Amino acid sequence: MATSKQAIKRVRQNKKTHARQKGQATAVRTAMKKVEQAVSEKAENTQEVLNQAIKVLDQAVVKKLIHKNKAAREKSRLQKLVNNL
Repeated sequence: MATSKQAIKRVRQNKKTHARQKGQATAVRTAMKKVEQAVSEKAENTQEVLNQAIKVLDQAVVKKLIHKNKAAREKSRLQKLVNNL
């Protein structure tokens, strides 16, 4: 267990950061699943759902939740799904 003051504070900060990032990561996965669901149902608003997912992915990159290359790869895959609809 951490014994110094700074190590104890760091553990405390890490718990808060982990909790915040966990929610954000869930939002990213949910946005991607919504696009896949819209494509499978051939929904009218597929392009709007895709735009929202791209926005969420870009925000995750800014917050350093995921790497920019992973976001680009996921956006490309989602765009491919929508285009092949």
